[in-house]
Amino acid sequence: MKYTFNKKEKLKSKKLIEQLFAEGKSVSAFPLRLVFLPTNFDENVVAKTGVSVSKRHFKRAVDRNRIKRLMREVYRLNKTVYFNNMTTQYAFMILYIGKELPTIAQIETRMKHLFEKFLSNVSSE
Repeated sequence: MKYTFNKKEKLKSKKLIEQLFAEGKSVSAFPLRLVFLPTNFDENVVAKTGVSVSKRHFKRAVDRNRIKRLMREVYRLNKTVYFNNMTTQYAFMILYIGKELPTIAQIETRMKHLFEKFLSNVSSE
């Protein structure tokens, strides 16, 4: 697995996003929440991921875009560590549910904690 986050790995399908929120399970590590659903894709990718930030808490698009950019970057750098040995394909949506602007260090520590929770949740099933 490479340290990239290209078009194939992005969650864009409206149908799949709706299915993800309707049927998916979630784990949380404040201020992040991960909603996931095991699925099958045509592409040879382990996971398709989307990121989202609430407009209610961050009125300015500049702030929302910065948080999303930080989340994508932390995901890109850490996905190889956590998802290299997975065989099942997943759809992920990472939500930022906090109210303050985070730093990249805060997001990185919480994202790692979130992925560990996800892996323990999946392995226990």
